[in-house]
Amino acid sequence: MSGKLRLGVNIDHVATVRNARGSGYPDPVRAALLAAEAGADGITAHLREDRRHITDDDIARLSTGLTVPLNLEMAATEEMLAIALRHRPHAVCIVPEKREERTTEGGLDAAGQHNHLAPMIAQLNDAGCRVSLFIEPDPRQIEAALRLRAPVVELHTGRYAELEGPAQAEELRRLADAAALAAKNGIEPHAGHGLTFDNVVPVAAIPQLAELNIGHFLIGEAIFDGLAPVVMRMRALMDEAR
Repeated sequence: MSGKLRLGVNIDHVATVRNARGSGYPDPVRAALLAAEAGADGITAHLREDRRHITDDDIARLSTGLTVPLNLEMAATEEMLAIALRHRPHAVCIVPEKREERTTEGGLDAAGQHNHLAPMIAQLNDAGCRVSLFIEPDPRQIEAALRLRAPVVELHTGRYAELEGPAQAEELRRLADAAALAAKNGIEPHAGHGLTFDNVVPVAAIPQLAELNIGHFLIGEAIFDGLAPVVMRMRALMDEAR
């Protein structure tokens, strides 16, 4: 797999800023539309159990107002499953979630949670949602995704983003091997977490990857340079890597 690498922009932390004052602004839906105009191929939003940033109303408005696909990130709970089945977004990415974490810490244990995940994934597949599992670049987890009939995996790049030197190169190799294994088995590989202007190019160059999902960094840089310019710059770096 090669060609254009899709960019999904996560707008969670626009909602974080809004919620800090309990006001109606900045509006994450407006941010999503601006990102799409600037070159984002999709929008990602994580509806957490505690609603710390994205809210149910945000998901409802994104579901009806977007001009690009919506990727709903969610924990594997009955509450979130019901919301996903009600709105039927283009994609649903199942992620691990702990109430006390600041951000998603590591990948989902798809292998260890097979019996819990299987009926949820089946319902989402039947509803026409493209299911993705947010996992570590680990062959065992990719094999579990295959057994679960998940058409997509998103490889966790957080460890890669935190490392330097030879250790980072080794983690990049793990990501590349995992992407190749997923693609070989008919699963579309995506990647995301902790990606920046400085570290995105080696990941974007992995030929099997079809999509990168990036949020916190882009929203942070937008404070200084504006959302559209930073999305366009990330888009350009990804394109140059291919």
